[in-house]
Amino acid sequence: MLASITSCGLSGIDGFTVTAEVNLANGMPMFEIVGLPDASVKESRERVRAALKNSGFSFPAGRITVNLAPADLKKEGPAYDLPIALGLLACSGAIDPEALRDVCVLGELSLDGSVRPVRGMLPMVIHARQSGMKAVMVPGANLMELRCIEGVRILGADSLLQAARHLRGEEEIAPLTTVPYEQLLRERSFSVDFCHVKGQKSAKRALEIAAAGGHNVLMIGPPGSGKTLMARCMPTILPDMRFDEALETTRIHSVAGTMPPSGLLTERPFRSPHHTASHASLVGGGANVLPGEISKAHNGV
Repeated sequence: MLASITSCGLSGIDGFTVTAEVNLANGMPMFEIVGLPDASVKESRERVRAALKNSGFSFPAGRITVNLAPADLKKEGPAYDLPIALGLLACSGAIDPEALRDVCVLGELSLDGSVRPVRGMLPMVIHARQSGMKAVMVPGANLMELRCIEGVRILGADSLLQAARHLRGEEEIAPLTTVPYEQLLRERSFSVDFCHVKGQKSAKRALEIAAAGGHNVLMIGPPGSGKTLMARCMPTILPDMRFDEALETTRIHSVAGTMPPSGLLTERPFRSPHHTASHASLVGGGANVLPGEISKAHNGV
């Protein structure tokens, strides 16, 4: 039996559609994942096997082949654990394959069947909405960064069993309630504020001019004179981020794995790289390309 389930992958800070095709056939037991997966995707075989058994489901016996299409794009990360597990349940008849239609599924599985958060959730959900998906099933721990996304039903699953019960119609998961961006702006609180800086009139005047005109600033002075404090306070005198700027900034931090607990970024970011920081840490890169300090400071300081 063949089951097909929609998921998403990451290319830079943009998402792309991945279709997990799960085929269960008679023969010697085998579990193979194809479609240019990296090591973390291949290891999902053991996570899925243990999660199914510890959630009360029987692991299907037979030749299991999982194809992550398109096969010419590299798949990275553990976000395909949940779609693969639900695809296996659909193949074995535990859930109706039709329930997976127009639903994008993302999530990492623990061995006990709980669903763990994954990085890059915001750009993947935005891509799923643009692709016409009616619903997106994500880890419950990723819901905070998705509170302002409209136009798609966002379902937060905390376990494989909960996801399966929802798809079988036994226990529906309540969709995420959208929060207006203006409300998030009212709820934010700054840990530091420019008004807390006493004295330093010339330096504060220079920072105000730089904030108004988008200029660079070079501060020179002895240690402890307040240079870092004033720089850290500078985002508090910058204009509020527009909603599109907040989404753009949050996408970068979501991919980099530096999301704050509050979710969507409503404060302009402040980055303070060490003077010994490497070239790659400043501009980004690596085997698995991640944003650097310059990208993380986008729309901020």
